[in-house]
This record gives sequence, C-alpha cells and structure tokens, in this order.
Amino acid sequence: MSKHFRIPGRLSAKLNESGVRVSSVLERAGLPSGLLDQPRILLSTEEFFALWRGIGQVSSDPAIGLVLGTETKPEHFDPVVLAALSTGSFGEAMRQIARYKQLSCPEELVLEPSDEEWAIQFRWLLANEEEPAVLTDLCFAWVLGIARHGTGMRISPVRLELQRPRANARSLERHFGCPVVFGAARNAMVFRASDASLRFVTRNAELLAMLAPQLDEELKRHKGEESFPERVRATIQRKLTGNRPKMEEIARELHISSRTLQRRLQDAGSSFQKALEEARHQLARHYLTNSLLELSETAYLLGYEDSNSFVRAFRVWEGVPPAHWRGAQREKAAS
Repeated sequence: MSKHFRIPGRLSAKLNESGVRVSSVLERAGLPSGLLDQPRILLSTEEFFALWRGIGQVSSDPAIGLVLGTETKPEHFDPVVLAALSTGSFGEAMRQIARYKQLSCPEELVLEPSDEEWAIQFRWLLANEEEPAVLTDLCFAWVLGIARHGTGMRISPVRLELQRPRANARSLERHFGCPVVFGAARNAMVFRASDASLRFVTRNAELLAMLAPQLDEELKRHKGEESFPERVRATIQRKLTGNRPKMEEIARELHISSRTLQRRLQDAGSSFQKALEEARHQLARHYLTNSLLELSETAYLLGYEDSNSFVRAFRVWEGVPPAHWRGAQREKAAS
C-alpha cells in the first residue's frame, strides 16, 4: 500500500476554471504555496484531507465536489480510468479500478454485492479523522461519471448514503438521480445488483491490451517496494470481515507456505500475531473515525468474540477506551 496520495496536475486548472483561488485553498489548508505547481505532488492522508477541506471552505459552490469529480472529456482521463472504460462492463471496470487503486494511494474501493444491491464505498486506510464532505462528493461523482460514460446511459444509483447531516440535498439528488439518506451509518453509493452487468459501449480490447500490462508492471514494482509485513497486514485486513483469519489462510492468499510466511515475518522482526494486531488497530481507527458502527459491530468486523475483548485491545493500543477515543476525534474534527 502506498502511503501517499498523488495529486493530478490538472487539479490546479480545474480549480481555476471553477472560480476557486488555489492560493486561498493552500493557505486555508496550511500547505506550501507552490504545492500544486510541482511536477509530482504527493500528500499524506492528513494533508490530502486538509486540501479538500480547504477547497470546500474557500469555494462558494456547495456542489464543488460534484463539479471537480465529474470529467466529460476523454482526453483528461488518466490511464487507470481509460483501462476501466476499456473493459466489458460496469462491474468489471470497478474491479479493475479497485485493483489499481493500490498504485496511487492508501485508499480502497470497496465493492459489496448482495442478492438485490451492489454498494460502493471508499475506505481511507490511514485516516485519523472523518473524510471531508467535498471529497466524499467528488469520489461518488467520479464513479458515477465512469458508469455513465461507459454505459452511454444516464444510469443512477438506487440511493446515496451519507453520514453527514442533511445539507445541499437538492443538488445531490439532482446530480445522482436518486434519494439521498443523510445521517447514515456509512458513506456508500448503492446500485442494483444487476447494474454491475451493464455492458460498456466504450469497450476497447486493443486499448486494454496496451494499458493493462503497463499498469500490471507498475503494480508489480509497487508491491516489490512494499515490505513483507505490510503485505501480510494488508492481506489480513482484506480478510477481516467478521472472522479472524488464520495464518494458513493468509499464506494461501500470498501463495506461500505457512512456514515460509512465519520465517519471512521473523526475518523482518515481526510475527503473524503482531501483523494481525497492527491490522486490527489500523482498521479499528478507521471504523471509529469514518463510520457510525456500534462498538459491538466494530468488534465483530475485527474478528473479536465480544465487545469487551475489543475494548481491552484498544486500551492497549491507544491508552483509552474506543468510545473515548472516538469522542476525542470528533471534537478535534469539529474544532
């Protein structure tokens, strides 16, 4: 997992086009004045959130996230989006993007299919605070733009679920073409399960054959830069969905034996138990910061038998109970 976000060079131009002064945004965000003039811009999660929070504060348009997240000109699509649009369907495109997200940032595109619905969420893996509303709007507008461009239809979700209080409802409903549920337990865009099978009119097997190997090679190089304990921890996090994964299961995911997994972790000064606890700790901070899940629900998702076990573990990690930690984070975000 990359620990930094890459900021597209075109952001500065898009802000100017939208009437947002870049200098004012950077000043409000507490970032260097010449940041967006650099050829390669990398930000930590804290800096990334500060940037988008600053954009929301400086812009007079409450729908600025929707504006910045909607791209209609194919020449401005990055290689990952071009590769996604070259696939055969909406579902295939989202799976492709979820895979390549690892190239650019500590963020996951989470796809949750069920019999009737298909939910899409963004998970900020290193976040210690709630994501800015502008960033939430941008991410969902970005996904919807890919869906509409790829299918050639004005597809709309079943609903949009937002954790924040009701605000700017009319603009959101008009843009997404669906009801918006405020004060929800999660930030999610929910489609019909059948929407994942919608064919893409932009399908281009030749272009995909050109782009995919380059992206795969970059992904392979990126994974080579990632330490082995980090790979193990990331794999554990993907498996922490109500069950505590066993070493044998993680070893299978990494295509190695349990003995090799154990040895390589020891060589790196770690262990499977340590990697498991680090994975749980990181995800616990994410759930407590970015969701309204009850402690019992969080404990279940992290593979604990009961809430008390989770509370004891969290006290060891942070020195305070999870409810106190969550309250402190919310006070910090509100100040």
